[in-house]
Order: sequence, then structure tokens, then C-alpha cells
Amino acid sequence: MKRGAAQVKQRRDSKATSATMRPSITPANLVSHGLDAVVANWLSGEVQALIDWLPAVAAWRQISQTLLTPAMPFGVHRACFDVAYANWNHNAGPPPAWLPTSESAAATNLGAWLRELGYRTFDELRDWSVRDRAAFWEAITRRVGIQFRQPYSQPLDVSQGVEHAEWFVGARLNIVDSCFAADPAATAIVAQNEIGPVRVVSYRELEALTNRVVQSLLDGGLRSGDAVAIDMPLTPEAVAIYLGTIKSGCVAVSIADSLAPQEVATRLRIGDARVIFTQDHLLRGGKRLPLYEKIKDAGAPPAVVLRTDNAGAVPLRTGDLKWENFLSNRELTESHAAAPDDTTNILFSSGTTGDPKAIPWTHTTPMKSATDAFLYQDVRSGDRVAWPTNLGWMMGPWVVYASLINRASMALYDGAPTGRDFGAFVQETGVTMLGVIPTLIKSWRQSECMNGLDWSRLRAFSSTGECSNADDMLYLMSLARYRPVVEYCGGTELGGGYLASTLVQPNALSAFSTSTLGTELVILDEEGHATDQGEVFLVPPTIGMSTRLLKGDHHQVYYADTPSHLSCAPLRRHGDALERLGGGYYRALGRVDDTMNLGGIKVSAVEVERVLNTVPHVQETAAVALSPPGGGPILLRIHVVMSHGQNATPESLRPILQEALGRQLNPLFKIHDVVLELALPRTASHKLIRRSLREP
Repeated sequence: MKRGAAQVKQRRDSKATSATMRPSITPANLVSHGLDAVVANWLSGEVQALIDWLPAVAAWRQISQTLLTPAMPFGVHRACFDVAYANWNHNAGPPPAWLPTSESAAATNLGAWLRELGYRTFDELRDWSVRDRAAFWEAITRRVGIQFRQPYSQPLDVSQGVEHAEWFVGARLNIVDSCFAADPAATAIVAQNEIGPVRVVSYRELEALTNRVVQSLLDGGLRSGDAVAIDMPLTPEAVAIYLGTIKSGCVAVSIADSLAPQEVATRLRIGDARVIFTQDHLLRGGKRLPLYEKIKDAGAPPAVVLRTDNAGAVPLRTGDLKWENFLSNRELTESHAAAPDDTTNILFSSGTTGDPKAIPWTHTTPMKSATDAFLYQDVRSGDRVAWPTNLGWMMGPWVVYASLINRASMALYDGAPTGRDFGAFVQETGVTMLGVIPTLIKSWRQSECMNGLDWSRLRAFSSTGECSNADDMLYLMSLARYRPVVEYCGGTELGGGYLASTLVQPNALSAFSTSTLGTELVILDEEGHATDQGEVFLVPPTIGMSTRLLKGDHHQVYYADTPSHLSCAPLRRHGDALERLGGGYYRALGRVDDTMNLGGIKVSAVEVERVLNTVPHVQETAAVALSPPGGGPILLRIHVVMSHGQNATPESLRPILQEALGRQLNPLFKIHDVVLELALPRTASHKLIRRSLREP
């Protein structure tokens, strides 16, 4: 879009005062960010003309969609954004980095559903979704095609209280049946590891493999309700094992492949697993890392072991089986008909005690995952969804249901997503929705490993797992010609999100545009009064919310001692801190309790301290999570009291603590800083005062 010099001058002259003038963007400024001088001269003129001619939002839309390209240095993108919004009134909310057009909004799943229901605005739909939750969830589950073997008598029963809400009373179903409604010839999975070619698996092939797993489990003597552990990367075989376990009526026990043996043992004990599926090793960054050996060290039950490549086979324990010896050639196509609240999956989320919380997913939990993907990430038939994760974290099962129930395909990369090979996989497989954690984007930005790739088939990104940084999110958008980033915040115990962005509303950097449909929240201060910055509490019920814990007191964890004076009580504790911004946006501020998100993985301070307190010459430790001044992923700081008579420096102690943490808990957890203390601050009852440790 071009304007003549006379038009630009006329526009400038029409401004009321020079105080309203936006600052200029000059060729020298763009050259300083690494842009070629000729291109900088052209771009600065075009950008300045748009800034002078149009309101800030319209100017940025034109600049981002028509002038900026992924080939330009990120500093140029940042400079243009800053200048376009230099005079923005932040009291009205953060400036939008992406805006839907009326045509693009109407083309989304959410836009189309709005029209079907007869609502004019998203706010009208949101109001209805919390006013009549039974009707909302009945409508949206019907819209995404949830299949019931036996119909329900009522969609929701809260006669025992909202803490114990029952959904789809009287129905019989198996959620796996809803995963195979697509054309059998359509692609269900595209997959690749670090050394092999891309594999394409159709819905027909995935269902056949799933049915062979069902038959094999029953041949092995497993029956409905038995627990089957899965500790392996997210591959086509892992998906079939997961779905086959649930289709058979067994319960999947999800274990992250990065966990140390003692953590694996804890999860096997809590889940009471009778068998475990695993791989011989992992391929990560060109290295072969042992996985089966960790399973053996954990004292695991009988294992079924898949082979990663053509390298030498690992010797198996007596009673363990190779995958090809376990797998039957017969298929059992009939699924186990279950009640909606029967357990399908045990997932683990850290609490404030030593053992992780064991959260049962039921046949209704995946309905939350699938409908969230339909409404917010806009997953459609024929899409390709990539989200680097595995079945040990909730986003693993989430991406399975989000893709298959919505008749899309999963793009699974078995390898480190930090390098260019992963970006090439996204390009070559035509990924349309790419999920990320903010730490991953920070590493891409620092290494510039994704520069020059063609991600033009992407329609959207989505970010979850930890607080994001605005600069990193702008960088991510710049890689794909400013596709929106759907911020998404929830939890394992919710089966999905309670906050999200949508593709029918303006998209602001590192901000959520709405509470999810069917979900109501309040933000309260420490005295239980409504505030714009404080702890978030959820108003039950909604599909996906857990109603029990395995070997834990669900009421004590989520409901005990929550504010009871509000009309919407009882409230459900979630543990996040939120800030309500202008324009209806929200910003996540991290955790209010002792649980932190490190690299997108939730872990309690107690778990970290339990490991570090075993380091020789360390008396005690306190782990605290810090929010960087500019926002972004949480940083881990360790406060250490040395044993009497022992000396150390933070520099000498940090690698020792890091090694112990990586070996005994998780190598993905990185220590940012170590502080030596003479003593840790405690109350008279000896309770640690973590708040004082979080100060700079």
C-alpha cells in the first residue's frame, strides 16, 4: 500500500498537535538491526507512510502482513512493532499483534459454530456457556462428534454437589470409538525420528494396529481395569498402544521418558502397573540414550520393548518381550463399553508433597481436550498438528484426542525439537498448527536455527506449559508471516485449558483473550476479595475437571479452605496467579504455591529439594521459582545451607547440584542461580517462608 508525499504531508498536517505524532522509523535504525541498506531505505518509507496514514492497529496489520518477511532480521520486526504502537494506551489492554478479518473469523470452527447457534458475538456465546453448562457441553460434544454406545439420560447431574458432578448420566461409551470417525484412507499420523524417513500412517492402519494391541493385551491375560504403563516417546506405535489400552478397558499409566529410575518406580507403584511398554533407547541430538535400562533400574513389571533402529538389540530380562513377539496378528475390533466416569488414564502432576499427584482421566476428560482444540486452536479435518511432547505429560494425550477426534493428523517428531531438523520436519510435513513451550522458542531465537524455513502452511501456533515472553512470541510469529499464537493455560486435572486466545478475537503477545467456554473464574486477593491481580479460582463444574485423585484427598487439594463467602462458591483452587488487563485480556504470572513450571514441566519445590538435600555436605535447600523482569519462562534458584564446617562457592556448587538434579529427577530442569545462606527463613512452627526467598 503506497501513499504519495502530498497525501502523507496532508495527513501529518491534520494532526491536532505534535504530541500525538508517532516517532519515525529511519533507514539507519533498520540498518542497525542488520537490514541491507537498500531494503532499509525502501521499508522505512513504506512503514512510515502507513504509520502516518493509518491508526496504529490498521498500520501494524498492513506492516506485518504485507511488508515484513521472515528473511528480515528479527530486530527489524521488533522496531516496526514498537514504532507502530509507540503511543498505544496500555490501559486499554496490550496492543494486538494479529487481528482476524471478518472473513478469516467466519472461516474458523468457532466462527462457524457461532453462526449455527445464532449468536452474534463471542461474548454472547461465552455468557450462555457458563449460564447453561449442561446445554453447552451437550452441544459442543455433539458438534465434534463424540460417539455413545448407549445414550445418556441427562447431560449433567450435580445432586451430589458440583465437586462430584456426573456427566452424561447412564451412557455407555469408549472414547477411542470417537477417534476413528475420519475417512479410513485419510492420514492419521506423519512421523519421523532423527535418522529415518517420514512415515505416513492412515486412519485404517492406525485402527488396525490399535485393534492388534487390544487382542494382544487380552491374550496376555489383562482385563478391564488393569493398569498398563507406557514409558516411551510419542510414536505411531505409542499412540496405538495408548488407544489399544483404553479400547480394551485397561488403564494407561503415563510416564515421561525423561524421568529418572526412582521417579519411574514411584509412578509404577502408584499406578499399580502390571506391564510396561518402552523402547530400547532414545535418539536425542544424535545420541542414543538408554531407556530400557532405566526401566530395569526402576524395578519395572514385565516389559514389552520396541526397537528404535538397526543397532544391536539390547538383552532383555527374563519375562520381557520384544514388540514383534507381543503383537498378535489378530484384531479385536469391539471396544469395551464403559461408564463415562470410568478411568482411562493415570497422569501425574506434582503437588506440594514428595509423591506426585495421580490424576485419573475418564472417558469424558478427552472431550475437553478435543473441544478445546476445535474451538481455540481451530483444528479441522485434514489439518496436521505438531506439539513436541510425550504421553507422560498431559499434552501427549491431549494432542492424540485433539487431532483424531477432529479428524486431523498428528505430526510426530521423535527427537530433539531444539534444532533445525525439527523445523524442517514442520516444513516438509505441512504442519498447520504448531504447539510450543516458551523455553523452546527462546532457544530457537538464540540459535536462529529456524531462519529461512518455509512455514507458510501454518495457520496458527499455540503456546502452553509456562509463562511466555512477548519478544519471543513476536519472534515466533515473524517466522511464519505473522500467524497468530493461541496462548493456552490449563492443567492435567482439567484435561485442557481454562484460559485461551481465539482466532475470532485480536491476538496480543503473551496474553489470553478469554476464559475458555463453559469455564468461569474469579481472581481473588489474599483476603478473598475480587481483584485484578491475584490467585485464580475456578467455578465448577465443567467437563474435564477431575473429581478424584488416586491415593490422594481430592477435596483437600482443590476445595478445602477456599473462599466461601462468594455467591459462586464452592470455588476450586488451581494455584495460578493472574492479572486482568484492559480490553478483556489476562496475563499469567506463574504459580502462587510451591509448584513451578520448568521447561514446560510442572514440578514441586519439595521434589527438587528432596534430591538436592542428598548432595554431600549440603544441610538443606530451598527451591524457588523466579519470574524474569521482562517476562518469560520461570527461572530456578536454589538457596543452600551447607553442613557445619563445610565451605563452597555458588560457582563451584551449581554444577554439582545440577548433576544431581538431572540424574535423579529430570535433566530438563536447569538451575539458574545458587545462593548460599547461613539459615533458611522459617516461621515459629518451622515452616519455610518461601515468599522472602523470592525477593531479588
